[in-house]
Amino acid sequence: MKKASSLKEDLKPIDWVTFGVELTAGVDEAGRGCLAGPVYAAAVIVRPDYSLKGLTDSKLMTPEKRFELAVRIKEEAVCWAIGIGTVEEIEEINILHASLLAMKRAVENLSLKPELLLIDGNQTIKGHWVQKTLIKGDLRCLPISAASVLAKTQRDIHMMELDEKFPGYKFATHKGYGTLQHRQAIEKLGPSIVHRRLFSGVREFLDFK
Repeated sequence: MKKASSLKEDLKPIDWVTFGVELTAGVDEAGRGCLAGPVYAAAVIVRPDYSLKGLTDSKLMTPEKRFELAVRIKEEAVCWAIGIGTVEEIEEINILHASLLAMKRAVENLSLKPELLLIDGNQTIKGHWVQKTLIKGDLRCLPISAASVLAKTQRDIHMMELDEKFPGYKFATHKGYGTLQHRQAIEKLGPSIVHRRLFSGVREFLDFK
């Protein structure tokens, strides 16, 4: 168990400007723990003097606040981009590697080449970029927080679109996470083509009749 001082250190804000690099991209993913839908990632480059009131880990915001800040980030960022790891890729290479692939694609999709990547978590991505991983980076580091918001909101939009195609699963409500409502829908209807069929909570019902 971590000591109190260590826990406080984990939550200490990071002054990312001190890394001394102008084109710094924050990188984060959303949807890794879901039972359905792709995993999304975002990469965001903001100015060194950029600030945005209320910006933090997207999981700590209301949906309304996330979408409000997402609009601001898209308008005010130097550049931003999205990457996706498909359900098929999740099943083929596992969710961790599909998440890293989505992050790699997000970085590759940026209109400017970043000089430094700040990545949420403890895993780097394949590529020739200078990278630094940051535990709880989405909570502690502004560019990663911005990426967290964009990845989450873009994925939520996609899941709402899937809700129209597969209305019985209520994707617009739970966004593919393993809520009781979602699990009951899988048990009743069986897995759809957008479910992660190797995940616990889905694979048990592959032979559903």
